[in-house]
Order: sequence, then structure tokens, then C-alpha cells
Amino acid sequence: MSLLEIENASVFYEDFQALYDISLKVEEGEIFACIGANGAGKSTMLKTIAGVLVPRRGRILFDGQPIDHMPTHQRVELGISSVPEGRRVFPSLTVHENLLMGAYRNRKGPWTVDAIYELFPLLKPLRRRQAAGLSGGEQQALAIGRALMANPRLILMDEVSLGLAPVVIKRIYEAFPTLIKNGCTILVVEQDVQHVLTVADHVACFLEGRISLMGKPGDFTPEQITAAYFGV
Repeated sequence: MSLLEIENASVFYEDFQALYDISLKVEEGEIFACIGANGAGKSTMLKTIAGVLVPRRGRILFDGQPIDHMPTHQRVELGISSVPEGRRVFPSLTVHENLLMGAYRNRKGPWTVDAIYELFPLLKPLRRRQAAGLSGGEQQALAIGRALMANPRLILMDEVSLGLAPVVIKRIYEAFPTLIKNGCTILVVEQDVQHVLTVADHVACFLEGRISLMGKPGDFTPEQITAAYFGV
């Protein structure tokens, strides 16, 4: 049984259809990458898994349990955590307070404040600084740390490298093996195709609300991925 299964999910924003019969499976302990251009439906899929949106057709299973009509906070209790696009840290709270907010459901697991500071050492000297005063890379590390404080089984990451310097992106991706080793499964949405394909076990390419290609990155040529990405 897969950790996450999406079965023929169609998702709408009122009358606008954003996803068309999407199906995919994410196995426990893997890194699954979703790529595609802006507006392809990647973020809509993550919002649907997190519970912000509800599929009009189809269903979502987490560890075999249907969750498509489950409130977001109950999904967090099951072990689903999100790193939203744009980071969305609490600007008036300190780094330390932001991390504590991530642990509000008290799920047991390996991730503590000290473990986050070990994973992202750049955050420790900033622990008393307000999140509003952090750089983009520091905020992204904080957003990932806050999500990990919920001790998730599945972590959803939306546009994890957007607007960040290459050295910061490299540092964030270098943390992924530690997440996997500590029991996380990663579903990451990215436009930085080159970087994410070096770490992903499986990839799905989205095009206009549909999946245009899916499999192991090594199974495809760069030309096939480009064609699926742009629909040519």
C-alpha cells in the first residue's frame, strides 16, 4: 500500500477546472517531484492533499484511509505537513516561536527544536530574531523546520527554491536525505527541474491540469522532459 494515493482527482476553483482526473502514488520514504510551468496545477494538487481544496471528483488516500473530506488540522494529526509557496512564516514571531508553532499538535517523533537547529545551523544564532528580518533563504529553512516540528510522515513542499540563491538551494536539498532517514516522505513541487531531478525517486510533469509524463527521472531523456513540460 502506498503512503499517498490520488485517484482520478478533478479539482475546481468555482467554475474553473484546475486539475483533470489526476492519479499518482507516493511510496513511503521516497522523494516525489512534481514539475511543470506556472499554472500547470502543481500547487493546486498540494492544496488538495493538505485540505485547502476538496476534489469534486475522485479521492485521496493517506496510508489507505480516505482523507478528501477531512479537515486540514486532522490531516496534520495523521502526519501531513506543508511548506507553502512564499514560505508564510509568522513575521512578528521569533525564529524559535515559529518553530514552536509547528509543534502545536504534539505529534511524537524525532523532530525537536534542537534537531531543527542541527539540521539548519544558520537558524540557531537567529533564534530570537523576528522572522520578518530574515533573508529569503533563512525564511525557507525556518518554514521547513516549522513543518518538520509537526513530525510528519509526509511533507509537502511548494516551490522550495523559488527566489533563492543557488548556494541556498543546494543547502536545502542537502537536508533532504536527513528528512528521509528520520521517517519523512517528501512530495516537492518545483520549477527548478535540473536540481530536483538529481534527488527525486519519481517525477510527474504537469501540463494544463493533467499529468503529461510520470516515472523515474532516469527513464526519460532531457528532450522528453522538455516536451512534457512545454507540451511540444
